[in-house]
Amino acid sequence: MQSIENRIVTRIQGKARGACFTPKAFLDLGSPEAVRIALHRLVKRGTIRRLARGLYDFPKQHPTIGFLSPSPDEIAKALSERDASRLQPSGAYAANLLGLSEQVPARIVFLTDGPARHVRIGRQEIILKNTTTRNMATAGRISGTVIQALRHIGARQIGKQHIAHLRQTMPMSDKAQLKRDRIYAPGWMHRIIDAIAEDSHA
Repeated sequence: MQSIENRIVTRIQGKARGACFTPKAFLDLGSPEAVRIALHRLVKRGTIRRLARGLYDFPKQHPTIGFLSPSPDEIAKALSERDASRLQPSGAYAANLLGLSEQVPARIVFLTDGPARHVRIGRQEIILKNTTTRNMATAGRISGTVIQALRHIGARQIGKQHIAHLRQTMPMSDKAQLKRDRIYAPGWMHRIIDAIAEDSHA
């Protein structure tokens, strides 16, 4: 029978480089203490990297600059899997994901229906912010990211260029979902959502 360490390695190697995980991902293989010891050994061997307390990654390496930082999405995903919670990109990060802003924020916020979390990886902060059921109603859908991005930009700052960009880049299926999810957006956003959801080829 394989040792718990070898079984953890096998599972990790089945993931893509850059994947993040917590000890909870391996608790079916052994006791919490056995998993902790195995992960500690794998960090010492350089197989995995410890990012923060209870958070690790299978690091991606660049041939010139060395190990790369994991993506915010991978970090947040690992934390949400540990907490069995859902995620919704928010704020400036939501705007960046949609191409409405070129700036990658140093402080990346995800809304969650799980516990609030705060992790700092290098110069980047990953924040999981507990929010209302209404805000999480569209979690996992592009419509939720659009609503959060528009909320971040603000009613007075949203211009024709923002609407045009989303109309051109969003597939019709996503536009249709956005229109259905309009009920979860604040009132001032309804006319903007209607404009985005129009057929850009009409």
